[in-house]
Amino acid sequence: MFTLQKLCFYILNLFDLTLKFNGFPIKKAEIALEGIQQINEDVFEVYINEKKQAIVDFHLKNNSFYKELAKDAISLDWNSIPVMTKRDLQQTLDKRLSKGFTRKNVYINKTSGSSGDPFVFAKDKFCHALTWALIKNRFGWYGLDFNSSKQARFYGIPLDKKSYYKERFKDVLSKRYRFSVFDLSDKAFHKYLTVFKSSKFDYINGYTSSIIQFAKFLERQNLNLKTICPTLKACIVTSEMLFENDKVLMETQFGIPVINEYGASELDLIAFQDPNNNWLVNSETLLVEILDKNNNVLPLGQEGRVVITSLYNKAHPFIRYDIGDIGILSTQSTFKKPILEKLIGRTNDIAILPSGKKAAGLTFYYITKSIIEDDGNVKEFVIEQHKKNTFIIKYVSLYELSVEKMKLISKEMEQYLEKGLHIDFERKHQLERSKSGKLKQFSSLIQEP
Repeated sequence: MFTLQKLCFYILNLFDLTLKFNGFPIKKAEIALEGIQQINEDVFEVYINEKKQAIVDFHLKNNSFYKELAKDAISLDWNSIPVMTKRDLQQTLDKRLSKGFTRKNVYINKTSGSSGDPFVFAKDKFCHALTWALIKNRFGWYGLDFNSSKQARFYGIPLDKKSYYKERFKDVLSKRYRFSVFDLSDKAFHKYLTVFKSSKFDYINGYTSSIIQFAKFLERQNLNLKTICPTLKACIVTSEMLFENDKVLMETQFGIPVINEYGASELDLIAFQDPNNNWLVNSETLLVEILDKNNNVLPLGQEGRVVITSLYNKAHPFIRYDIGDIGILSTQSTFKKPILEKLIGRTNDIAILPSGKKAAGLTFYYITKSIIEDDGNVKEFVIEQHKKNTFIIKYVSLYELSVEKMKLISKEMEQYLEKGLHIDFERKHQLERSKSGKLKQFSSLIQEP
């Protein structure tokens, strides 16, 4: 008999039930995650070594694509395991699936293509459920529950009708209201405020750049979001770089903690800021390494390529997978609690200068940012490198940058990089975002010889 008690249960557990209905064993995954988290620190290295050996063995035996890629791999010798790149994976998915897995019994999605190398990937259903179990666990650090907490979502949305309504339906099931990031005008933000006034949101989640713009709007209006929507507990930003001064601005205007998330759709949640302000790396389901250009593991505290192994994905190998980012693991890291000290940017976002010197694009984006936004005129901007000596700064502003300001920016960029650079400025009505709504803060349009 269908009772009121059962109805209440379904309503209160709608997110979990939706996962279960689609074949993702969330309860089994949550039990498994709890078991991993109970492993003592002193034997956690043993757990990691066993899992990485097991996943290599599995794919060498059951995945012809990986067997061909890792011809000389020996699971007991980690140095023999090759580093995979996105280019390796740009072939038909059916060729990359492990024995026993088909498109009908796996979770399939595609990467955003923000790195320039998009591809379709797969996860077995337990692995995908484990991803959600981990996300639920991390959000729980801040009193947030996917089954009951209401989300104010700052994301893009597909514009074709079928995909649009599919996303809206998923929003309803996931207790979230979506604010489009494709219109960041004051007129749109005033409408957003009306929604916040009439809704009991528990948290904000979405792309960093769009949420920053909303915080700047609140600053111009001299408003604090917590007074407008008192139920708010936290703001979680993802997919784009978060700078410290932007975090301070958001926490001031929102009146809630701002939490930094780092993840990849093809892998898992990679790192999540804990209540002690540590960017804690996911050690439960991933192995995160920092490698040099020769694929050697770097000591803690040194900058290098972020390379990740998915310890549970049997449907598709992600073993020593170069995600395309540059980062540093803290010297305070342990096997159970690795800490991401810094995420510097993407490996393909490197500026190559006339002298041959290289610089991380986000480095001088940050230098320019401190000058260009000091008076509140510029809402947002991006930097493009068109030639080794030519950069274009595209910006959205209330009024055009003064000649003095342009000269100051050019001078600072030359001081931190090198002399002889040509800096152009283009004022835009709005900046071009990717189809998903992300804003690429630095882009190099030249190729290294």
